[in-house]
Amino acid sequence: MFSSKPLVIVLLGPTASGKTDLAIDLAKYFKLSIHNIDSRQIYKEMNIGTAKPTEKQQIQVKHYLLDILFPDKNLNVKQFQEIAMNSINNEIKENKYPFLVGGSGLYMNSIINGFITPGVPPQEKFRKQLLNLGQVQCWNLLKLCDPEASNSINFSDQTRTIRALEVFYGTGKSISSQQLKNPPNWRILELGLDRDDLKERILTRTKYMFNNGMVEETKKLVKKYGSDNPLLKTIGYQDAKLILENKISIDKAVENTAKKTINFAKRQRTWFRNKNKAIWLNTKNPLKDAIIKIESAIC
Repeated sequence: MFSSKPLVIVLLGPTASGKTDLAIDLAKYFKLSIHNIDSRQIYKEMNIGTAKPTEKQQIQVKHYLLDILFPDKNLNVKQFQEIAMNSINNEIKENKYPFLVGGSGLYMNSIINGFITPGVPPQEKFRKQLLNLGQVQCWNLLKLCDPEASNSINFSDQTRTIRALEVFYGTGKSISSQQLKNPPNWRILELGLDRDDLKERILTRTKYMFNNGMVEETKKLVKKYGSDNPLLKTIGYQDAKLILENKISIDKAVENTAKKTINFAKRQRTWFRNKNKAIWLNTKNPLKDAIIKIESAIC
C-alpha cells in the first residue's frame, strides 16, 4: 500500500566496510545527495584521519554535513541532530529521498529514532577540570555515575565522556536517563554493510592513511589547535602524534591504529545489530543488492 510518509534511505556499518564507495555508486545511480552522519567528518581539516570522502567524490555527488566547523569548536549530539534534521527536511520538502550514510551509531540513531538529548550548555571551567583529570579517570567516573552511557561510549572518546559527565553534574541525572524518543514521521529503509575480511580492510586502509599524509595532517592540526586538542585523541591521530614526538615508528603507529580500529569496529557491529533494524546487504554484490532493495522501497 502506498504510504504518504517520506522515504529516508540509510546506509550504516562498521568503519572500513566500504560505505563511502557504495554510497557514491548508489547516489549516482539514483541521483541522490549524501548526508554524512559521522562524528568526526563534521570537522574541517580532519580529512585523512577520518576517511572523509575525497574531493573527487564530493564533486561527483553532493555531500551535506561535512566540514561544519573547525576543530577548536565542539558540536554535541543534540546540536548535530538539529543541523542534520534541518538538512534532511529541506530535501524532503523538495520531494527528494534523503540518503544518510555513516558509522556513528549514536549520531545516526539520534536522527532516525528521534532521541531527544538534554540541552545542557557547555561548562568551560568544568570541562577544563575534567581535561586536567585525564580520560582514564573521567571514564571511570562515568562508569560510576552513568554505567549505561559508559557502555555505549568508547573508552578513548574524551569528547563524549566529558559531555556525559557535564550533563550529569549539571542536572543531577544521567545523560542516558534523559534521552527520550520522538521518532520522525518517515519511512526508513536501513541498509547495513559489513565484511568478512574487515580486519584486512582496516589494516590496508590504515597503511594507506599513514603513507599518504596522516602524519602531515596531524602536524598541521597540532600547530594550529594545540597538541591537547581533544579531537586529537581520535584513533589514528593519537599515534600520528607519537610519531611527531619521536616516540614510535610509522610501522608501530600502523599496528597500534589498526588494532584500535578493529576493536572499535567490533563495538560498532554490536551497536548496529542490537540497536538498529538494518537489512544487511549481500557482501558479494552489495551494490546490486542495495539497488534492488531501494527500488522496491521507492515503488
